[in-house]
Amino acid sequence: MESLLVKESPLLLPLNKEKTVYDGFITVQSPGSNGINDSLNIILHCRLQCCWQLKQLLCGYGHIVKQVRKKQRSVLFQEVALKCRPECRSIPPPQYYSQLIIEMEDLGWDKLVSIDTEFRTLRLRAEDSSGRQHIVTVKLKPKHPVEAPWCSADLPVPLAMTWTPQSSLGHVHTQFLLLLESLAEFWAVLDEIDEKTWVLEPEKPSRADTMRRIAIANNVSIKVEVDTQHPKMLPECCLLGAEHVVTPLRNKLNANMHLWNPDCSILQNLRDVLEIEFPSPATHEKSSFSAECGICYAYRLESAIPDQVCNDPRCGQPFHQACLYEWLRGLPSSRQSFNIVFGECPYCSKPITVKMSTQKP
Repeated sequence: MESLLVKESPLLLPLNKEKTVYDGFITVQSPGSNGINDSLNIILHCRLQCCWQLKQLLCGYGHIVKQVRKKQRSVLFQEVALKCRPECRSIPPPQYYSQLIIEMEDLGWDKLVSIDTEFRTLRLRAEDSSGRQHIVTVKLKPKHPVEAPWCSADLPVPLAMTWTPQSSLGHVHTQFLLLLESLAEFWAVLDEIDEKTWVLEPEKPSRADTMRRIAIANNVSIKVEVDTQHPKMLPECCLLGAEHVVTPLRNKLNANMHLWNPDCSILQNLRDVLEIEFPSPATHEKSSFSAECGICYAYRLESAIPDQVCNDPRCGQPFHQACLYEWLRGLPSSRQSFNIVFGECPYCSKPITVKMSTQKP
């Protein structure tokens, strides 16, 4: 037993003749490690060894030293218990932390927004040429910088980073800034829409959103999908509202499409093509365009707003798609053809239709 112990753990030294007390380190092999040692060192027995000057200073504090040693031993075995778990085996070496500090000093500590307690996930700030503030989240791997980190940001395009073992956080930040500049014109187009019109959807646009639903009049709006690569080109447009109001606008859009000028902003082009002026925060209150659903009496149903409108000009009551669908489905007089339900308006009893939602739960 003695020879086997020494053979397996050559860093152990006996402290008595009976060889029952040892001082040193042993290597622990955790279950499921497939024969690969976890390189965990456990101190079985420790003694305070120091010069006589330090011993004189510590005189009278022996009980405190013993408490510290006891606590250290307890913490050590807790760490061993954690490290022996397969999912916790990828703890970075000391060089990882040294490398991280060096990279942050090169990048600048002012770029660091936050870092988690494991020093794995960092949030770095970046400012584009227009003064917009952006955040990139960087999750480092245990073998950083050999392994490429995982990066994410609030962007309308994928965040693809090139990485080599010689790369650093500075390279991530530089590539992120270049990507931000390539999207500057796209964001400028959307910023103008957000500033000069009433945007119904999304309620709180993020930098990743490419769609805007712009109010035109009460229960009438246009949904535009802006291209990130060609933000000033004619976007995909969808007019929403009662058919008697939307049809003339759709006809103008089709007839004037040739007037679209790529050198002008999307907002200016929409004004010219549709021959309208969009309501703005300077001229209208948003409540003018926030008509409640005629069934649930709420404006927002989760993230949806009323986008189904009765086509009778004397009614024009808006409904949520989900509310109107459930209402019509409960009427014995309603009928369904493919994904369209036909029925009567809950307010004026005139014919009304609604498409079944195609969104997956």
